[in-house]
Formats: sequence, C-alpha cells, structure tokens
Amino acid sequence: MTTTTSRGRRRAPTRMSRAAGKAAALQKPRVILALLLLLALTSVMLLDGYLRAEVGGDQRVRTGAGAGKVPDKVLDGGPILTFQGGRATTVSVPDKTIALTFDDGPNPTWTPQVLEILRKYDVPGTFFLVGSMVSRYPGIVKDMVEEGNEVGIHTFTHVDLSYQSDARVDREMEQTQLALAGAAGITTTLFRAPYSSETDAIDNYSWPIYEKLGEDGYTSVFVDTDSDDWKKPGVSKIIEWATPEDGKGASVLFHDAGGERSQTIKALPTYIKRMKAAGYTFTTISGVMQEQNAAARQQATGATGTGTGTDTGATGTEGTAGTQGATGEQRGTLPNGEGGTGTGAVGGTGGTGGTINRLQAAHREATGVPLYEGKALIAAVTLAEWTVPTLSVGLMIVGVAVMGRFGMMLILARRHYRKRNKRRFSWGPTVTRPVSVIVPAYNEKECIANTLRSLAKSTHPIEIIVVDDGSTDDTSEISREAARALGMTNVRVIRQENAGKPAALNNGVRSASYDIVVMMDGDTVFEPDAVHQLVQPFADPNVGAVAGNAKVGNRDTIIGAWQHIEYVMGFNLDRRMYDLLRCMPTIPGAIGAFRRDAVLEVGGMSEDTLAEDTDITIAMHRAGRQVVYQEHAKAWTEAPGSLKQLWSQRYRWSYGTMQALWKHRKSLTDKGPSGRFGRVGMPLVVLFQIVTPVFAPLIDVFTVYSMIFVDFQAALLAWLAVLGVQLGCAAYAFRLDREKYRYLLMMPLQQLAYRQMMYLVLIHSCITALTGGRLRWQKLKRTGEVGTPAGVS
Repeated sequence: MTTTTSRGRRRAPTRMSRAAGKAAALQKPRVILALLLLLALTSVMLLDGYLRAEVGGDQRVRTGAGAGKVPDKVLDGGPILTFQGGRATTVSVPDKTIALTFDDGPNPTWTPQVLEILRKYDVPGTFFLVGSMVSRYPGIVKDMVEEGNEVGIHTFTHVDLSYQSDARVDREMEQTQLALAGAAGITTTLFRAPYSSETDAIDNYSWPIYEKLGEDGYTSVFVDTDSDDWKKPGVSKIIEWATPEDGKGASVLFHDAGGERSQTIKALPTYIKRMKAAGYTFTTISGVMQEQNAAARQQATGATGTGTGTDTGATGTEGTAGTQGATGEQRGTLPNGEGGTGTGAVGGTGGTGGTINRLQAAHREATGVPLYEGKALIAAVTLAEWTVPTLSVGLMIVGVAVMGRFGMMLILARRHYRKRNKRRFSWGPTVTRPVSVIVPAYNEKECIANTLRSLAKSTHPIEIIVVDDGSTDDTSEISREAARALGMTNVRVIRQENAGKPAALNNGVRSASYDIVVMMDGDTVFEPDAVHQLVQPFADPNVGAVAGNAKVGNRDTIIGAWQHIEYVMGFNLDRRMYDLLRCMPTIPGAIGAFRRDAVLEVGGMSEDTLAEDTDITIAMHRAGRQVVYQEHAKAWTEAPGSLKQLWSQRYRWSYGTMQALWKHRKSLTDKGPSGRFGRVGMPLVVLFQIVTPVFAPLIDVFTVYSMIFVDFQAALLAWLAVLGVQLGCAAYAFRLDREKYRYLLMMPLQQLAYRQMMYLVLIHSCITALTGGRLRWQKLKRTGEVGTPAGVS
C-alpha cells in the first residue's frame, strides 16, 4: 500500500510492506487448501460410515402390525408382486421349479464361493444386493452378472423401509441403482425388502411402499420357502427347510452375506443335487415370469407370442425378444409385461444386440449420466475403503507415539530435574566475566523501555547492544532515552536499514565486546538473575550454546493462558528430554546464549530459514558444540494477543522449523555430535513436532465421529482418558517450574479450541513447504503489558 507524507506526496511502499502483502496473498489459498483437506477427510469418513450403516443407520424392524389394508389376493398370492397397469398382481413359481435367491450380499468371503457352486452345477441365482456392499465389492457383482445370474435391489443400507420417509426410500433405491451401474453397467427392476419373508407378512405400513415402488416399475419379490440358514441350524436342517413341499415350485431364500455362512456353503451343493434328482429345474425370478407370461399368452391367444425360441425355464436357455435394439431408447417390456422406457435387458453371456438372456430380463443397460454417476460412486467408495483403514492405522501409530512421548518426557524430565538440582551439581567454576546482550528490535516502542529496565537490574555484568532494524516508530530514540533515565552507560544503540532479524543479530554479534553473547527479543523482560544463570553452563568448555526458560507474561487472557500451558509443558518437559538426550533442537529467541566464536564459526544467524533460532541451534550441533538447557534462567515474553497474530507467529515457526530440518538433513549421515542430532534429535522433532501433530486431528475427528455415530459414552471416556494423561503431564511440568495450578483449568478448553488451531497452522505450513513460498520476519502487534516478571519484585 502507498502512504502519504505530511506534504501530500505519495510515497512508494516499503520493502517490508510489499513482502507482508505478498505473504498475506500467498497464505489465503493455502489456508483454504488446509480447510479443504480437513473437509475432504470428514467427507470420506462420513461416506465410509454410511456404507457401514454407522451414519444414518436405522436398526428398527417392525413386527406385529396389522394387514387390514392389504388385499387378500396379495396376502394369499405368489411370491412375485407386480403392478401391471396399476393393479396389484402376484405370480407363483411353476411346479417343479425353484428360483434360488440370495440376500444381503455381496460378501468377499462367501459370495464368490456361492458363485463357484452355481457355476459348477450350471444353476442360475437371483441375488438381492445391498447397495453399500455393491459399491464396496463391485468386482464380485460384475462377475455375478457376467456369469448369467440376476440381481435385484435390497436397499442401500439394509433398513426397514416402513420406518423411512419417501425421500429416504427414493434415496435407498437410487443409490443402489447407481452402485449397480458403476459395478456392472446395469440397473434392475427387481426389489426385495429387508426383513421381508412371505407375502402374508405384508402389513399396513409396508404395503404403501410396495405400491409406490410398483408405480415406479419395480417388481417386489418374496419367498415361498426359507432355509433360515442365518440361524445356523446345521446343514441337514438348512436342506430340509429349503425343500418345497409336494413338488411345488418355490422362491427359495438363502443368504450369501450378513454373517458367517459356512453352513450355507456346505448345504448348497447337496441341496442342488437333491432337487435336480427330484426333477426340479432352477431359474431366476425373470425366468419364472417369462414362463408364466408365455403360458398366459398361449392361453389367451393360442399362439407363442412375438418371440421365437423355446423357453423351458431351464438353465441358460435364451430366446429372441422382439426387435428392440441393444442401445436404442425404445419402448421396452419390463419382466411383468408393463411398458417402460429403457435400453433393454443385458445378457450375461453374449446377450448383445437384440438377443436377451431371459434369465436376466430384469436388467437394464446403464447409459449416460447414471452410468458415470455410478462409476463416480464406486471410485469414491474405493477411495474411502482405502483411506479410512489407512487413517485408522495412522491413528493407532499417532496414539502410540503420543502416549510414548508423554511417557518418555515424564521419565527423562524427572531424571533431568534430579540431576540438575542435586546439591553437588555444578557446571564448573562460576562464570563472572561480562557478557554482551543483543536486543534486535523492529518497531518495539511499546516494549523496549521495559526490556532495558529489566536488564538494568541484572546481577551479572553486561553490555547491551540494541540493534534497531529500520524501525519507523522511534524505537532508537526511546531506547536512548530509557538508558539515560535509568543511568545505564552500558547501552549502545545501533541503527541499520531494515534487513530482518538474522541480519540484526549478526550486526550485534560483530559489535559485541565479549566472548559470550546473550540474545533476546525486544519485547522480552529478564529476571534479575537471568543472565547470570544463563551463562553458568559456559564453565564447561564443551558447551557452545544455552537455552533459557521463556515464560508467557500476558497469561491472564484465555489465549495467553493457553500459550502459558504450552510454554510450560514445552520448556519443562520437551527441553529437559532433549537436553538429557543431547539433541536440543531450538534455543528460544526470547532467551539464549552463545559463545561468540561459535556463532561466527558457523557463519552467524542464517537468513535461509524463517526459524533462525532452530537453524543456529542445529548448526551448533553440526559444529560439534554442546547445547544445553538452563531451567533457572527465566525470561518473560509477550505472547500474541489475538488469534490472527498467534496464527502468523506459529505459522512462521512451523514452516521455519521444516526449512531448518531440510537444510541440515545431511546430519543424518554425519558422525559425532552432528550425527547424534541427525539420528536422534531430528527424528524426534519430525515425529513429535510435525508428523504426530499433522495426524493428531485424526484423533479428534474420529472421536467426534464416534461420539455422534458409534458409541458416545465409550468415545467420551476415551477422550477424557487422553485428556487426563495430558493433564497429568502438564501438572508435573507446572510442579517442576513452581507454577500455579489454576491455569490448568483452561486445559480442556485448550484441547477443544487452541489445539485445533495449532493443527491447522501446521497443516498450513506443510502445504506451504510442499507448494513453495517464503516469508520474512513478521512483526506482531505489541502492547507493552509485560513490564516486570510476574511474581517477581
């Protein structure tokens, strides 16, 4: 944006304002992409849950209802119900004929075995398929149709339609038709309702459903003989119950899914052989109707109809049905003789052109939009079928990693605390020589005076170098004025053109008079003994850098309290663990100390990444320097006061950490301290600060999903258990740092809101890392409310 001077002339935007505008423009689409990824994950889970009847499932089954509104001729009629001409008509299976039907499939274990038996004995079957199972196992349905079997609809989610709205009934039918179109390129006119049996079981609630579907051109199919194989009564009982009485024909029910079906698989071959030996032939539902329609036409006209060929109802017998083409949108004939618009039936084996497999006459070739919608449904379900199990495995890994991290942090943090707080512990001779304190500042007019005021109380001899990085708000003047007011003769203020925080720090290091440099932020307040405590580890000549203990000063707001919890847990547990493992990944910019020659040896603060503190820390490891944590060196910093500022800060931290890890990836193959960080520290950082947080939303998504659709109580207890573990770790961290426990009351809310935001920030950072993009040193709005350390006089 351009600015206007007091004389009214327009001034070109500064480099920082241009960079900020460009960064904001780049962030928006990446935030949207992150939200879209989360939405896609949720959609995939909902689809998978719908397929498994976890979402929208209805287990109600109506029993004992009256049938006063159902015509007696239907209740006493055959198992095939049609509505030819709008009038309910039933069709019976001819004597010595069996229409072998199977419900609830397809199933990847049992359906292929059933198909193999039918193929072996040259017997056709009619399979009433559940749409959700069709979409999950389309290959089985394709084979089923190609082998000459007939298929019908058994709804999409296996619900009792008498409890459902008209819209739900239509959706159950349409979705199953789409699944069939995508799986086998067909639709069907056959329907069997879940939980149905013989026609005399139709009641006043289900009858309107059959009437409605009949008007839509569907043929409803019931049973004459039920094997009750789902009860697992034994092979002999299944065969006995499935056998029609006195040579009558029957629509016989078996199940190829819905449970363990080994008894069905054993009974089926014996049943087929026994029925054939008794003179029975096997056909499909369409085969029954074709035979009955032919007989009716012969009686009515004394002719054989317009078709040619012999229809005996035997297996695989085909005939020519009229002159309807294979692809023309002509008036066709439904199995019950009702006129309809379609592309004709699709043959199972060579049924092309005008030749129709009479045993599959209920099939219609799917074309146009329904075909492509069906294929899209199959593709979406395939994605869900692969994605959700993969995410489940990822969830287990994340869960184990999170719990393992907590366990590791507690054990190592305790060891670290006991080791560093022993009476005999010492870094070596007390370090008393003066050190240089570098304060990089950019537009810090609200905070710089408080920062200098805290340094004026330092118990350690210091020189202070304030590096003004091109501020436009009189930061330099305020610094000099504060130094004069405090009588500080050890303060130097250096102004430079705006070049970023790394350049400001490097300028300070070059200007430092002493061999130890302490780096802090311009909004940070040190405790009086902070510098003295921070430099004591340099008594050990192997130590090249020291991380201090940064604390949130503005913790009395909700956002501040959340960050306070995060800081205490992060510094007290994470840093103690990393210190003990000798692979400290980051020296905080708010409070850290370095040997000056070590900083110069690694080339100073690098501008290659957005996380210069992580970059320099890893560089220290790679240079063979030891990096330690000094818990007693405390500084108070002003944390972001708004969600927007917090997002901006954490986004820069997360992205910068990824940049630093990638920059120093060769440490994985190095030897010595560098190799130790590469093979111990880097995997821990990647696992605990990138991979686990990226996939951690799975825990919350699955938890919410389980609460809504699966088992609310169990999911809630699991979430509370995880919260309890986190609360225990936080309480222990607070105890080690002697913090007040009252802030932990904010932790449940932190898990519900703050943590979700941090997940999105990290995902946003990952997307930025994958798509490319750079950010400059971003300035947060300061209030200057962190004046003196809380609780410190």
